[in-house]
Amino acid sequence: MAEEFASSSYAPAVIVQALAVDQPSVAQPILQHSPLLIDTDLVDIIAAGNSETQCAIARRFNLPKSVCAAIVEVGTAAAALELMANPRVELESFSYGRVVERHGHLSNIREKMLMLEDLPSATRLALVAKLSETLTQFVVGRKWLSADRARRMASETRARSTVHVAAHSRGEDMRGLVRHLRATGQLTAGLILRALLSGNLELFDHALVELSELPRSRVSALVYDRGGASLNAVLARAGLPESTFQAFRVALEARHEFGFAGTVDEAARLRRTLVERVLTRCETDEETAEPLLTLLRRFAAESAREEARAFDDEPAADEAAAAQAGHGLIAA
Repeated sequence: MAEEFASSSYAPAVIVQALAVDQPSVAQPILQHSPLLIDTDLVDIIAAGNSETQCAIARRFNLPKSVCAAIVEVGTAAAALELMANPRVELESFSYGRVVERHGHLSNIREKMLMLEDLPSATRLALVAKLSETLTQFVVGRKWLSADRARRMASETRARSTVHVAAHSRGEDMRGLVRHLRATGQLTAGLILRALLSGNLELFDHALVELSELPRSRVSALVYDRGGASLNAVLARAGLPESTFQAFRVALEARHEFGFAGTVDEAARLRRTLVERVLTRCETDEETAEPLLTLLRRFAAESAREEARAFDDEPAADEAAAAQAGHGLIAA
């Protein structure tokens, strides 16, 4: 009976209501397909039901946002996974965030969410943080690394991931990402300097706009003034340490000589020429703070490794291209 009435708009409403709260094997077809169940019915069933009934609702066609929010707030991890797998579901940004908060420690949830093309950048970064936290606890628990070293490596990984995610972000998505970084205490001078040394002007500009609370046009006019007299004022208003001002100034000066990232991939990693220019200038200044020099030296080592890795990948890419061209000639 449940299967017969599941897709019918003319089924007796009283019977459909009764079937919807029957045992899961009976209720599932009704919960997944019946057009007679309204939003409030579904929300009530989600609140009182078990994982099986929640999953059935999560698979519905054109699921309303209010029902999605109910699953996100009180549903099981299995129901959240079904919701992420439903191609017709559209969630609000805050709902994605709640899924991460409640279930982001589960690998299948993370994998499914990261496959979503319209996933907000702030949510992607929150998933990276969850994964980083899980791995840190694992390696420390196994005593493979000390707690301090594991936390430092996790922090550096998150910073690299942030710049990578930001390289693919634009407009409101970028603004949401920067607000998330500020709210979680990640919008630091080190991260902003990393963005600048990666040639990621979008993240650099939006970070200063967020922290200084000035219009972007005003920030751009002050920061990119070739005279450089107003840069310190913007950095100070943004609350960045004075000890970092010289590094930002040298990096911006080098921009005019080396240019900045021309592709998304380039904006996702440190540029060795920029890092070495800033490090050299700061090392010759006796007033440069040691923590800044330590950070720049880490940047230099990282950029050198990235450049070496990219160089090693080039022969393989050339061989693949040559092989493909050869196959094309044979086919012709």
